[in-house]
Amino acid sequence: MKFGLIYEMSTPKPHTPGKEYDVHWQALEQAVLAEEVGFDYIWEVEHHFLTEYSHASAPEVFLAAVAQRTKTIRIGSGVVLLPNNFNHPARVAERAAALDILSNGRYEFGTGRSITEAELGGFEIDPAESKAQWKEAVEIIPKMWKSTDEKPFSHKGKYIHMPPRNVIPKPIQVPHPPLWMAATQPNSFREAGERGLGVLCFGFNAINDMRDSIDGYYKEIKNPKIPVGDFANVNVGAAAVMFCDYDQKKARLAGVPAAAFFAVKALQLFAPWYGRDVPGYEFYTDMVKEGKVTFGNVEGGRPMDVDTLVKTGVLLIGTPDDLIESIEQYEKIGVTQMIFAVQAGALAHRDILRSLEIFGREVIPHFKAKGHALPHGFKEYRTSLNSQARSFGDFGLNDLRASVGK
Repeated sequence: MKFGLIYEMSTPKPHTPGKEYDVHWQALEQAVLAEEVGFDYIWEVEHHFLTEYSHASAPEVFLAAVAQRTKTIRIGSGVVLLPNNFNHPARVAERAAALDILSNGRYEFGTGRSITEAELGGFEIDPAESKAQWKEAVEIIPKMWKSTDEKPFSHKGKYIHMPPRNVIPKPIQVPHPPLWMAATQPNSFREAGERGLGVLCFGFNAINDMRDSIDGYYKEIKNPKIPVGDFANVNVGAAAVMFCDYDQKKARLAGVPAAAFFAVKALQLFAPWYGRDVPGYEFYTDMVKEGKVTFGNVEGGRPMDVDTLVKTGVLLIGTPDDLIESIEQYEKIGVTQMIFAVQAGALAHRDILRSLEIFGREVIPHFKAKGHALPHGFKEYRTSLNSQARSFGDFGLNDLRASVGK
């Protein structure tokens, strides 16, 4: 089991002067501590116009800052939005390569399409076209990394027309950074497997609710039908709100209001889908209709039935032993990385740091001692399709120059 943190740059009101400044700089301090205590990944989202919920509209800037303050922890886009009104694929390929260079080959490339009307509408993207735009972009970006002056990349598709160009710079991981896809609905898990992508489960769901979707992912990724990269990134990351304390009561007093903040904001974000018939977004309209958004039903700004939400793994809030028990349940259904939202609501920065220290001292060693093993019969961390991925640390500078020059 690997461990990561994901940052939304949540900024609750009131938006006093310096509030966004504090959120960003505190996140950097938390990321540095995360590396020190044994975390493996730092992820940041890309969101737009989602007041309070997420002020993370420039994730590459934050990830570059993390890269310069750390040495070993991997940095990941969780995720880059690929519909072309958000980001042209060539710009995505360029920024991803620059992040890989500046992190010395520690970059993870996560992709998605956006599931909020506020973002899609703000960039004038037809929701019914968003999945098709993502598919076209995710298929051509790895090809851009292979372009040269002699063999430039060109493309004429439904959404992207690009004349022959050498897209520069190039990533330093060979053949390219690991590729991921955000997934909430079951079909997305299967699509990730078909394309050989790692899957990022950002639905904040109960463990048993993800079991069938994850099984479907592993079934497809054993033999990807339409691989977009040169190797299959066989990985499942699952997100949860986390707060750890030696005292269970103190953990809940601090962590539950933070989780409630996430839940209330999620209800507000999904509310515009109510009553709409949008192809590709039926899953989300049904969620709103049934009141099943993220952390279950919300009443008075707080999650209902906290005991059940903790027991089912929706919330990882409690003592180190509580969290170990929940994470082992995630492990059993095939999750290979736990990705924690720790900066939310009114949680104090000092309390987040203490929670990370306790988790690193008491929980991470338990799983590191067990080693890393993929479920469902997979024997390798990454299954090779055409060539095996290597990072900067796997070869010398001369090899690096030679590979980039090819």
